[in-house]
Amino acid sequence: MTESKILSRQQAAEQAEQWRNSGQRIVFTNGCFDIVHLGHIDYLEKARALGNRLILGLNTDASVSCIKGPLRPVVNEYARARLMAALEFVDAVTLFGEDTPLELIYTIRPDVLVKGNDYTVATIVGADFVLSNGGSVETIELVPGYSTTKLIERIKQSY
Repeated sequence: MTESKILSRQQAAEQAEQWRNSGQRIVFTNGCFDIVHLGHIDYLEKARALGNRLILGLNTDASVSCIKGPLRPVVNEYARARLMAALEFVDAVTLFGEDTPLELIYTIRPDVLVKGNDYTVATIVGADFVLSNGGSVETIELVPGYSTTKLIERIKQSY
């Protein structure tokens, strides 16, 4: 059942268009989501609350390695996609392998683009596009002390 929420880029765009045509606000965010923790859950719940549907752009394994280093991800893209799709507040998951989600944002055309408050609107990839199409760009306060990198370090120190 959760696999049905994992969509190709084209399927995600078509689904977004159907939702938009029925009057629903489409929220988009993206990330690696390697080793899911409270910070991820809190962030995604808050993102979904900004609209009616949440589409999550998930970095492929190759793109995670480019961003986080050769030892990452810890959890492979299929498992990460299934985990994200299992969350009730995530309506669709689509993978992307580019350096940024810009092409995915162009394809999905979200009404709301969301990132954590470690970004500013000026530094969020795709913000100009979403704003120029009448959408909004929002930042969400992150839960202090939660990051996958810090979690991995704690595990390494403990074992």
